Amino acid sequence: MGDKAIRSIVKTFTWRFVATIITVFLVYLVTKEISLSIGVGILDLIYKLLFYYLHERTWNVVKWGKNA
Repeated sequence: MGDKAIRSIVKTFTWRFVATIITVFLVYLVTKEISLSIGVGILDLIYKLLFYYLHERTWNVVKWGKNA
């Protein structure tokens, strides 16, 4: 039995929130530019939300490693 789509969506958003904060912080540490850090964070958020969701849904249909 796989996860429902809504579970994948919630997992996607919670992980991206944490990961985007980390990205913004790291970009700021390197550049000391808050506007650049936020801009990179926004792009990171948008693209990785989409790709994580697609990755999660793809793995949901893979039978390997699942209990019957």
